[in-house]
Amino acid sequence: MKLGPVFFVLGLLISVLAIAMLVPAAVDFLMDGSGWHVFLASSGLTLFIGVALLLTFSGSTTKSLSLRQAFLLTTGSWFVIAFFASFPFAFSDLNMSPTDAFFESMSGITTTGSTVIVGLDDAPAGILLWRAVLQWLGGVGIIVMALAVLPVLSVGGMQLFQTEAFDAADKVLPRATQLAGGIGGVYILLTVIWTIALWLSGLSGFDALAHAMTTLATGGYSTKDASVAHFNNPLAEWIIIAGMIVGSLPFVYYLRGLRGEFKGLFHDSQVRWFAWTVLLSVLMVAAWLFSNLDFSATSSIRHAAFNVISVLTGTGYGTAQFDQWGSFTTTLFLSLMFVGGCAGSTTCGIKIFRFQVLFSTAKVQLDRLLRPHGVFIPYYSGKPIPETVSEAVMGFFYLYMASVAALAALLAATGLDFMTAISGAATAISNVGPGLGPMIGPSGTFAELPDTSKWLLSAGMLLGRLEIFTVLVILTPAFWRN
Repeated sequence: MKLGPVFFVLGLLISVLAIAMLVPAAVDFLMDGSGWHVFLASSGLTLFIGVALLLTFSGSTTKSLSLRQAFLLTTGSWFVIAFFASFPFAFSDLNMSPTDAFFESMSGITTTGSTVIVGLDDAPAGILLWRAVLQWLGGVGIIVMALAVLPVLSVGGMQLFQTEAFDAADKVLPRATQLAGGIGGVYILLTVIWTIALWLSGLSGFDALAHAMTTLATGGYSTKDASVAHFNNPLAEWIIIAGMIVGSLPFVYYLRGLRGEFKGLFHDSQVRWFAWTVLLSVLMVAAWLFSNLDFSATSSIRHAAFNVISVLTGTGYGTAQFDQWGSFTTTLFLSLMFVGGCAGSTTCGIKIFRFQVLFSTAKVQLDRLLRPHGVFIPYYSGKPIPETVSEAVMGFFYLYMASVAALAALLAATGLDFMTAISGAATAISNVGPGLGPMIGPSGTFAELPDTSKWLLSAGMLLGRLEIFTVLVILTPAFWRN
């Protein structure tokens, strides 16, 4: 395998990351912060390495990537960006260890939202903005990857969304380039809209921008220790709820909407399934809060809607300690961690379309048991599901649950209790953010976990964010053979 084109693209991404570091540096300088020089030094070091890679492998540029190069570039991009993005954390006045800095960076770029920083209320503005920028960049990167790269690589049933115009592996780079421009424009427009809306709701300009970026990225990094609960602002919460839903829907429909095509979003079966999942989950939790706890009807709906949608979409914001609401809600929230949103969105988890494929496949199996001589075909959105897609989805589901079980066992081996281990594994691989229990729950942080646990969780975040197969395939010996 020729690695030159891979290193060239990595050098380009690292250089872009270095330029992005100048944004929090400028903000810190303008707000009389003490950390702007940290970002300048980190940017200089990162840019030097990025440009060195570009110059070294400039003769390896290509308009196409092989299948193996695309797999390696996808995994390498997220790991390398997380590594260099950790420099500002490691060099800042927060006195973060290399482990904590990498954990925070990986959590940001994968839009997980788990944090090891205690004292966000007093943290430098540059660091707070850098966390938001990382999640914002990770969100748009995930959309492009889901729409352009994963369908071509046939990862986890994503080939269901493959377009006829880009049906070859060597079309990955042109496809990603074309999509990045359109998606980037829509992403910026939505961010501006939500920033203005949050600012008008009563948040400061800085808090509004940071929360708009992490809301649409369904990342969940906040500027406050108490997350969104700090503001005690119902209007802001409903604006964020709307933002989390917008971030959970296929962004390709927003592109079509700008061209006047509005019907697709409402006719997509995946979107309808997502809407029903959200509605039923919110109603169940609201009914539980109203009937079993001291919540009024409006307060029940408000807290249920915010926290259910936050967990289901993998955003990870919190307005209450929902792990203290009782065994029913604890079990439901743990289950919702695995769901996620729609394919082609910024969300995480198993994704709605895979549950649809599994449901349709299971229904066919039941029909065959009742009528063995009948001919039954699973359907998705009115079209027959190819056997390769069904197999890919079932394989993905198995590896997903096996990965959660394996990570939970490894976390337990580091000394964590059952609830912390199982919810930590689920929240890492599903890229949700907070776990359950007193340590890593919605009101806690991951700061007290052993370093070994943090490295395991970082690996879980990468594994879940890149749809399992993308990471595991490069670990197989066959991948590296001629």
